[in-house]
Amino acid sequence: MNKVRMYSTAICPYCVMAERLLLSKGVNQIEKLRVDLDPALRDEMMEKTRRRTVPQIYIGATHVGGFDDLVRLDRSGQLDVLLNSGEHR
Repeated sequence: MNKVRMYSTAICPYCVMAERLLLSKGVNQIEKLRVDLDPALRDEMMEKTRRRTVPQIYIGATHVGGFDDLVRLDRSGQLDVLLNSGEHR
């Protein structure tokens, strides 16, 4: 299974919902990058994703986007493919 990284904050309900969805898909570890605790991480997130909101989710090297993007991937069947592809970065 590909590594999952998520830029998040402590009080973000969409971050919680994204985590629940990923856990339901069998993801057993999510690297959480707390932008509310480290302003440099927020800068890094905005530079990499060109977005200001959390969550911002990466599966392997692929930037999935936010919670709505994650749900769209799941509904299309592509989330399982991305999680289980041979790409481990």
